Amino acid sequence: MSIIKYSFLFIFVFQIHAQASDFPTISFEKADKIALEYKNENLSNLPELSYKLTSDLTTDVERFRAIFKWVCSSVSNDYKLYSRNMRKRQRYKNDSLKLSDWNEKFQKIAFRKLLKDRKTICTGYAYLIKELANLANIECEIVHGFARTSTMNIEKLDTPNHSWNAVKLNGNWYLCDPTWASGIPNPTSYLFEFQFNDGFFLSDPKIFSINHFPAEEKWFLLEDEKPSFEMFLEAPIIYGKAYTHFSNHTKPKKLENTVLKNENILFELQLLNPVNKEDIILLIDTNFSSKKIHPEKISIKNQSLSIAYKFETTGYYDVHLYVKDDLISTYTFEVKK
Repeated sequence: MSIIKYSFLFIFVFQIHAQASDFPTISFEKADKIALEYKNENLSNLPELSYKLTSDLTTDVERFRAIFKWVCSSVSNDYKLYSRNMRKRQRYKNDSLKLSDWNEKFQKIAFRKLLKDRKTICTGYAYLIKELANLANIECEIVHGFARTSTMNIEKLDTPNHSWNAVKLNGNWYLCDPTWASGIPNPTSYLFEFQFNDGFFLSDPKIFSINHFPAEEKWFLLEDEKPSFEMFLEAPIIYGKAYTHFSNHTKPKKLENTVLKNENILFELQLLNPVNKEDIILLIDTNFSSKKIHPEKISIKNQSLSIAYKFETTGYYDVHLYVKDDLISTYTFEVKK
């Protein structure tokens, strides 16, 4: 799965719900500026690159930020390579010898493409973050597991399909996803658009666990009960913009829901930053129509957003939650009498 095989010996001390808000007095302006100044650097000398990115910064969180920002701004997501790998892994999933041979071959292909073209997939992003961070004496690990997106067929999600990172800062572990933070690949054209998403940098583990399921349970970084794999597969679709507005999503628990006509339905999310009630939009689709509404019943208390809505007619509905133009989440509802 990963570009380079690792053996791990860890002693873990976890801070529960560690996230970027743990550093309220830290400005990442200088770190981001340094990362962009060296944007055209190649990967021929990782120790030198790590030094350039971190030597003028004073805290580990700033140094890691410069590394994270550089990788996410300088390395393209190669969706064509990702698709090829997934097809091969699916084809050989019941043939351990062929799967092992392909994994070994793919590691060489992916590593060569990363060094030569600065294009990669999730394992390449995670590997590069780990290497550059370790060279700066920052403890960082690769986390393998499962991830869900809106285009994914969950019926085929039977083997790990994604990798991300855990980084130790000030004695606490934090989660980040450089692949999803870097931008948006087009599954049809295979073109990639750089679009940095700050929400995937030191993300809150509560929202992270909705669409990331680590192969090793310890990497949930959750004190509360961890979601089961079934819960993970049944969860709503959470989009990248959710991470910029919210730290958690609690209701509805599932993507597919069955409700009664005129039954009160609650949407509940925990805010990272204040939002205006008038910016909350529900886009409701049926086979015959699509309409945007501003829900009448919205409550914002103690950074908790609650939206109440009821369907007045039976049928099948797709519901998309927006904050202004930012798509946050998607659900389906079968409404019965």
